[in-house]
Amino acid sequence: MESLTPSPRRIVVVSDGTGETAAQMAKAAMVQFGDRNIYYTRYKNVRNENQIEAICEDAAANRDLLIYTIVSPGLRAFLSNKAREKAIPCVDLLGPLLVGLANYFGYEPKSIAGLLHDVNESYFERIAAMEYTIAHDDGKDLTGLEKADVIILGISRTSKTPLSMYLSHQGWRVANIPLIQGFDLPSEIMGVDQKRVIGLTIDAQNLAAIRRARLQRLGHHQGGEYADPEKVNQEIEYANQIFKKNRRWPVFNVTGKALEETASEIIKLMASRRLAPAHSLEGMAPRP
Repeated sequence: MESLTPSPRRIVVVSDGTGETAAQMAKAAMVQFGDRNIYYTRYKNVRNENQIEAICEDAAANRDLLIYTIVSPGLRAFLSNKAREKAIPCVDLLGPLLVGLANYFGYEPKSIAGLLHDVNESYFERIAAMEYTIAHDDGKDLTGLEKADVIILGISRTSKTPLSMYLSHQGWRVANIPLIQGFDLPSEIMGVDQKRVIGLTIDAQNLAAIRRARLQRLGHHQGGEYADPEKVNQEIEYANQIFKKNRRWPVFNVTGKALEETASEIIKLMASRRLAPAHSLEGMAPRP
């Protein structure tokens, strides 16, 4: 007795990028067609007419359905014409949308292949930078310090953590390490690229006020040594002595500065040193 199961049919996905968008859309649409016996072949990074010729020859021979996302108008038109010549059923997922957007905005799209992939890569690089920064906040983890794009040193309440998080949102992997009077500087710091180490300092009076305000928010109105002006002066002097011994480390004074201003100064310094995040996000020079 003959099987009534239909033979498997193939959907060919063609893209000048990864083809992930087209594949996901095709699979989402196929949900509406039940349990049809379908399998997929994906052609990625299709960038020239010879590739399209070969794909269309194969699709025509197997009576496949061709689904494509191609940003180049010329290559898109070439594929459409070839499919028509060879009677290949095809669906252009991106072309009509690009034309509609161009009409709406009044100018043509960039038509550069692979931009979505680049955007996604940048997103995941930022996430990785944030995860690294959180794990290396306040000296919690000194392993993998050589992977940091920036290492920030400073005494308590010099904005190390918020500055680190702000930079991580820009794609920088940041480790921040507290300088604590009476404790030696972690030896791991000397084993990294010293051009990536920076110090933070602040006016003593301003720091004492910041610490008092923090203690009040926590319900500790007396404050003790933490906000005592003399103790604050001693801590700042301790940090300054460390910075003087390590003159390769630039020191940024954060007194009265907005977070964004200090971050901008740090990024400019790194750019002047031709240093950038391990995965450059903004076209800066790659890490040497």
